[in-house]
Amino acid sequence: MGLMIVSEPMTSIPLTVSDDDVIYIGKTRVTLDTVVYAFQEGATPEEIVYQYPSLSLGDVYAVVGYFLHHRSEVQAYLEQREMQAAQVLSENEARFSPGGVRERLMARRPKE
Repeated sequence: MGLMIVSEPMTSIPLTVSDDDVIYIGKTRVTLDTVVYAFQEGATPEEIVYQYPSLSLGDVYAVVGYFLHHRSEVQAYLEQREMQAAQVLSENEARFSPGGVRERLMARRPKE
């Protein structure tokens, strides 16, 4: 008896979009960015689940499969997220200058 191949209806991809347009895996707080970057760096789905125990192995495989089938769209999303992160960093550095932090902290220190 050979293997019977049965076509299954397309299963849903476990991705959730938050109000601020961040894509999470299922009902976890692990982002699509995290899983894709780990996979691109050579981590297997098993290793990703080991690092992020809130993920299920099936969900990680589904997300990796989605990434492999929709590389250009996912890459565009990741680039957009990187641009947003750079913008937020720039705005925060402008509001809270990191320069002189040590000096300011030392000036607060009581004199001995």
